[in-house]
Amino acid sequence: MVNKELSINRYMKKIISIIGCIGVTIMLSGCFGSKLASSKGGEVTGVSGRAFNEPTPYGMTMIKRGHVKMGIEQQDSLWGKPMPVRDISVESFWMDEHEVTNSMYRQFVRYVRDSILRERLADPNYGGDETYKIEEDKNGEPVTPHLNWKKALPRKPNEDEQRAFESLYTFNPVTGEKMIDWRQLNYRYEIYDYTEAAKRKYRIDPNERILNTDLRARANDQVWISKDTAYIDDEGRIVRQTINRQYTGPWDFLNTYIVNVYPDTTCWVNDFPNAENEAYMRYYFSNAAYNDYPVVGVTWEQANAFCAWRTEYLLKGLGAAARYVQRYRLPTEAEWEYAARGKDQNEFPWENKDVASGNGCFYANFKPDKGNYTKDGNLITSRVGIYASNTNGLYDMAGNVAEWTSTIYTEAGVESMNDINPQLKYNAALEDPYRLKKKSVRGGSWKDPESYIRSAWRTFEYQNQPRSYIGFRCVRSLANTASDKIKSKNSKRSKK
Repeated sequence: MVNKELSINRYMKKIISIIGCIGVTIMLSGCFGSKLASSKGGEVTGVSGRAFNEPTPYGMTMIKRGHVKMGIEQQDSLWGKPMPVRDISVESFWMDEHEVTNSMYRQFVRYVRDSILRERLADPNYGGDETYKIEEDKNGEPVTPHLNWKKALPRKPNEDEQRAFESLYTFNPVTGEKMIDWRQLNYRYEIYDYTEAAKRKYRIDPNERILNTDLRARANDQVWISKDTAYIDDEGRIVRQTINRQYTGPWDFLNTYIVNVYPDTTCWVNDFPNAENEAYMRYYFSNAAYNDYPVVGVTWEQANAFCAWRTEYLLKGLGAAARYVQRYRLPTEAEWEYAARGKDQNEFPWENKDVASGNGCFYANFKPDKGNYTKDGNLITSRVGIYASNTNGLYDMAGNVAEWTSTIYTEAGVESMNDINPQLKYNAALEDPYRLKKKSVRGGSWKDPESYIRSAWRTFEYQNQPRSYIGFRCVRSLANTASDKIKSKNSKRSKK
């Protein structure tokens, strides 16, 4: 009996000892590394949070960060034109698999058309149906007036509604042909310039502008900004202005643009005088047979407007996740060349230096021979994606249409830029000399010879000049750019 009681006592002591150890462990973990660490103090363990897992954007592919030697080291033997050369590195980004098509751009044009139509249907001069605009929330509180896209346009418009529809069209006075009044299709958008706003020289407190303690900030120094703005005058014309004024606050970095979005279909006859290109002018953009062909006749300014609209259109459907998503934009010149060269940094977007395979099949749509545009199977542009992609999964990075970039064109090129995410921007004012409105164009087109379709070949066009051989594609910076895992030679750590 005594032995039994001793066994019970020992057992109880063990339980108490175990409970005590657990208690001490909990106390120590609370001080050293537990997520339940006391707010009074302890080890710094960081703040947890849920990372945003960005889905692959529709029609885009990821171009992973990397290095490339931009330019052509060997001087071009045909044109004798020196190319700037530099080793650079770029961050990961999303890029359209192919150029923006007629179908994609037509969606933009119709959005602008329908926006104007809804505004007019809500106008008292055209019936005044207030349900086409939202001015109050569900609780009756006033909100910034915006269009009600949930309300369908009338299928059988009444007399006032019909006048709203008809106001968007015009007639050829000679032929009587009814057509959209493209001069009305203006898209207004705003872009906040985060980069300019972050510059130290714009701080309101003079002491924050200069960090060098040997220098004294002068409170009376004036800070000036340059701001783009636009409006439509009483005659319906777009008036663009670049305002230079004394800095007043964060709103100074919100730039306003108004751009007429309809592509210049007349570029087909203006680019090629003494050529029978009337059919392209009349049908290339409007005929559904060309839906999957690259849009042309679009200026650099219109391409930027499309990027802004595409961003707005996406963000409306994302909800809370929208705050993480970066804007659609044109690629920088460095991003474009890095993506075009592929993973092996080739001279062309394909593996070898030839432009055709051994059996005579061409790798791109360009001008293979003097006067013979059709040798590659096409006369003008071709449907996007019919040629093989490069190793990055991108189509038509050589030929078909040349492509706008966001970078201004200078002879120095990348030599005048940083070697990390190189870029050179300048938003030319209307009154600036025309030479300051050159933008870098890459890739060559259906009308260009072999030399022009190399990945490193540089040329330019003026930002307001539409061409029948220039299009564009969009890129988007990644929402997060986490470090890649480093592969170790030894899978296991060596023990000391």
